[in-house]
Amino acid sequence: MYRTAMERLRKWKMKKRRKPLIIRGARQVGKTWLMKEFGANEYEETVYINFDSNERMKKLFEGGLEVRRLIMGLELFAGYKIDPDNTLLIFDEVQEVPEALSSLKYFNEDAPQYQIVCAGSLLGVALHPGTSFPVGKVEFLDLYPLSYAEFLRAMGREGYAELLQNGDFDMAAAFKQDFIDLLKQYYFVGGMPEAVQAFADDRDFNEVREIQQRILAAYEQDFSKHAPNEAVPRIRMLWNSIPSQLARENKKFIYGLIREGARAKEYELAMLWLTDCGLVHKVHRITAPNLPLKAYEDLKAFKLFLVDVGLLSCMTGLRQDVLLDGNALFKEFKGALTEQYVLQQFMTFSGVDIFYWSADRGAAEVDFVVDNGAAVIPLEVKAEINLQAKSLKVYRDKFHPALSVRISMADYRKEEWILNLPLWAVGFMDKWGGQK
Repeated sequence: MYRTAMERLRKWKMKKRRKPLIIRGARQVGKTWLMKEFGANEYEETVYINFDSNERMKKLFEGGLEVRRLIMGLELFAGYKIDPDNTLLIFDEVQEVPEALSSLKYFNEDAPQYQIVCAGSLLGVALHPGTSFPVGKVEFLDLYPLSYAEFLRAMGREGYAELLQNGDFDMAAAFKQDFIDLLKQYYFVGGMPEAVQAFADDRDFNEVREIQQRILAAYEQDFSKHAPNEAVPRIRMLWNSIPSQLARENKKFIYGLIREGARAKEYELAMLWLTDCGLVHKVHRITAPNLPLKAYEDLKAFKLFLVDVGLLSCMTGLRQDVLLDGNALFKEFKGALTEQYVLQQFMTFSGVDIFYWSADRGAAEVDFVVDNGAAVIPLEVKAEINLQAKSLKVYRDKFHPALSVRISMADYRKEEWILNLPLWAVGFMDKWGGQK
């Protein structure tokens, strides 16, 4: 399975001042597979250590963090001498042994020649103040579910992905219906690797749903197993409220939809836990589209999205037959799936911050505002061919952006002040002028 993150791992390997790398991401987005595949393809040897229920390795790291001692223990575990130039060390579920996390500082300072990649499903939960964490001594790579571009390749449509990658939108328009049909499938299947692989092999939507239900059940188990006991009911309630939050016309998160009378303070821990696990993404409102956008963030107003569009469609009980009904799928739940899809594609861009804008009195709202470090780009998302962009026009008249983008089912077209971008081309930001 092709993952663009593999290219980032290869770049990391080639760096002169390489630090241990931590891969962050929700459970089941493919972290373990990626690390092992990277090791198999790029190194002569791979030493894989899973710290979950591994008493031997736990004792090794708890016994002291002197690098020579650790390497000796790892060599005994592997059964051969570790050559730092040709061996990849993989620390999986590293959050289970805090000392293993702390050791990365010493590897970086005392033995930078060793190449270490780490991951943990609940790593974000472990990285709170008070944890002995090697700040400044590690690098990070964020892994998300497969993007639409990666999904195309998984479906055996490499040529289609390359067509968009080359920015040839005119030629792509000739295959518009294929892109739309594949996008419908992506809305249903999503980007969780197990679901994508099963669908690529058998094209069985029922099997996809079973896999998604298992993944959702595993997340629920994580709530009970790893979250503070007092927070578990609120985590569940917040998590289960997200589809109904997104089904509203105005998708601003409202605590009262969780239960009547609910207050933000009651759900602070639940929200933090879900975001730290990578299961939800918060998109904050900005008061003004000035660089850096973070300085203009309204912390009280935000939208909340799930980790994956396929899991959202599963939670909402989306039926297979909707896939056959013209473009009805893109309008389902007032465009909730479409906004989730667009957000998900933008999450895969490194160095891009995502917000939304609304007028103080709510007269206009731009679905997403993107900061790529060089420019602020407003994005209005339409689930159909609708080319009305009233909110975008209000935004333009007020702030005069160099580029405004309307995302819809309409064909690619650049006009005087607005770029019309097809939904199926969103994941190729660098080809339509949105990337620095």
